[in-house]
Amino acid sequence: VQLQASGGGLVQPGGSLRLSCEASGFDLDYHAIGWFRQAPGKEREGIAVIASDRSTYYPPSVKGRFTVSRDGGHTVSLQMNTLEPEDTAIYYCATGINLKAAYYRDAGIKVSQFTYWGQGTQVTVSS
Repeated sequence: VQLQASGGGLVQPGGSLRLSCEASGFDLDYHAIGWFRQAPGKEREGIAVIASDRSTYYPPSVKGRFTVSRDGGHTVSLQMNTLEPEDTAIYYCATGINLKAAYYRDAGIKVSQFTYWGQGTQVTVSS
């Protein structure tokens, strides 16, 4: 199982970025993909999840600004709009057991729900 996140960079406040997660070694039809971020000195935060049935969940911190999608093949994307300096972090994708969006709505997106992780990609929002 391998995951490769890419697409990070420097963007001005209010701008957009699209991150990609290339998955290999497992079938996306049977696994969920989660996106997390970790800012310096803070805990890793779950920000989006897409289940195998393509149901999605976002916490309030990013809902309405971020969109996770499966692009076909083995790629999952995270479209991030209206970025704020507080979004500056290293962003990671991960895979775990296939839970539905309703589960994450109740339990939150947690590191313990995911088994395999990709390397992170840095997102910096600054003028």
